[in-house]
Amino acid sequence: MSLIPFDDRDGEIWLDGSLVPWREAKVHVLSHGLHYASSVFEGLRVYGGEIFHLRDHSDRLIHSADILGFQVPYAAGQIDQACRDAVAAMGISDGYVRPVSWRGTEMMGVSAQKNAIHLAIAAWEWPAYFSPEARLQGIRLQLSKWRRPSPETAPVHSKAAGLYMICTLSKHTAEQAGYNDALMLDWRGRIAEATGANIFFVIDGTIHTPTPDCFLDGITRRTVITLARERGYEVVERAMMPEELEKASEVFITGTAAEVTPVAEIDGRSFAVGKISKDLVEAYDNLVNRRDKRAAAARASAA
Repeated sequence: MSLIPFDDRDGEIWLDGSLVPWREAKVHVLSHGLHYASSVFEGLRVYGGEIFHLRDHSDRLIHSADILGFQVPYAAGQIDQACRDAVAAMGISDGYVRPVSWRGTEMMGVSAQKNAIHLAIAAWEWPAYFSPEARLQGIRLQLSKWRRPSPETAPVHSKAAGLYMICTLSKHTAEQAGYNDALMLDWRGRIAEATGANIFFVIDGTIHTPTPDCFLDGITRRTVITLARERGYEVVERAMMPEELEKASEVFITGTAAEVTPVAEIDGRSFAVGKISKDLVEAYDNLVNRRDKRAAAARASAA
């Protein structure tokens, strides 16, 4: 199957204040964000034409840039509207939105105090990160050799582009070995997360998840914790070690792209796609589908 390159598509992208033709949304090769990773981004899902947790993502984009020492030149409400404009321009019902902000070209070197800050927002159809079959059967994870860094060595609470280099390396290695994704430890050897999703373990009927002290406390992670507690499940956030994989009966990951996806295997250890995982897959799907129904009702009312 041939891939359609992301730089050669029809449509429009929101760039620095206005919608421009998709193929004309360009960045110069001497942008600081490309050479020195001074770039932050977000990923959002669209369900039934409505962007899920939009303001939370806009706020986090601004916060990520603050951590990297630059200011996104738009307020959260303006970013919200720009995301809606990008989705509307593409006519998307179910898809993905990618805002990205970066330092430009005025200075080329480690220092970039005078560089202009740019913001772009693209949206495209994207029904699922993992195939429906993989979600039902559970995905397979490989333990990565790359570890999440200490907060003293990297801006770990920013959704910064540079932090994802080791995620790409980990995921490529896992895929080449026949796995779907990788499980990353942190610099202390504790369980951290998958390459683009948080992770949960069911041990003796209780849901356990690593404390996000050196990686993102995901927006979907927080949503699923709320859904679990509303359904009477106990959720414990704590430090977790790899040896505890032996105690887990179920494992699942959460993320904007992954949504709630059960895990069937980690490095040869098998896990059931059990009741708790299925309950939370259903609960999350119902949550976003209610938004889908509200959006459909709003469109019908407008017509």
